[in-house]
Amino acid sequence: MASSNAIPIFFLLALLFGASSAQLSETFYDRTCPRLPNIVRAAVKKAIETDIRAGAKLIRLHFHDCFVNGCDGSVLLEDAPGIVSELNSPGNQGIQGLEIVDAIKAAVESECPNTVSCADILAQASKDSVDVQGGPSWRVLYGRRDSRIANKTGADSGLASPFETLVQLKKKFSDVGLGTTDLVALSGAHTFGRSRCRFFSHRFANFNNTGRPDPSLDANYRGFLEGVCSAGADTRANFDPTTPDVFDKNYYTNLQAGKGLLQSDQELFSTAGADTIAIVNSFAAREGTFFKEFRTSMINMGNIKPLTGSRGEIRRNCRRVNSATGGEGHDVM
Repeated sequence: MASSNAIPIFFLLALLFGASSAQLSETFYDRTCPRLPNIVRAAVKKAIETDIRAGAKLIRLHFHDCFVNGCDGSVLLEDAPGIVSELNSPGNQGIQGLEIVDAIKAAVESECPNTVSCADILAQASKDSVDVQGGPSWRVLYGRRDSRIANKTGADSGLASPFETLVQLKKKFSDVGLGTTDLVALSGAHTFGRSRCRFFSHRFANFNNTGRPDPSLDANYRGFLEGVCSAGADTRANFDPTTPDVFDKNYYTNLQAGKGLLQSDQELFSTAGADTIAIVNSFAAREGTFFKEFRTSMINMGNIKPLTGSRGEIRRNCRRVNSATGGEGHDVM
């Protein structure tokens, strides 16, 4: 009898241990790198002072990391023997900010060598990018480790596209365990940053082979954007034409006015009968509501399939996996 009960008890303990080891914690670096939040925040502020788009670049990297294999730093890996970089995926075309991550990592390594993962740095830097530019703050959970592999195929299929419908967007979010409120709240990160014309100029004429412009795009705003994009497909336009460098609720008031830059933005408000419309309206009406939900959704996203415990590694160079001899592919900064 004793031996027959031992097996289920063993498995119960294993399950409990496995579940607890996968939990992220606010206090993970309290002893090993207590000044981590200060170090990262100072580096993010410095980056924004020299490049107003730095915050948007960092949060995009965190988004694109978490949506492929979970929040494991894999988006930062460059091509190397045995690694086909996620940066080669169409969804990561033009993604920027790796040099900013390099600078943050160098600052962290200087004080806390071989301690803080690149995945955790992305999570912390995203929070700082938001609150430095006027948005909400939240307590970042830590304990992620870095992947030793990339998943370009996953990036090809899993990253949300600016050309997608609401149904397609919802599926991409559902596939990683995020709901409709998460979709609308996290899309609000487009309250700052820029996009290249190639990602929205299809809305100007013959939209969906109709021979006409996208009817959800305000005509005057369309004319303005056509003027901007006359300089070329790689010209950038502000996501938010009202307060482009401030993290606020104007993304949602813009959607109400038909001034969502990307098709995937405007779909949240202009899809007939969609449950997202009421959420957009609530965020547009009260910034505090948006900020509260954004905090929650960022934590939800940061919890997607993290590597914890002994899985993965703490990369010394965010662009390269650690070598067996303790070196890395090239110097960080």
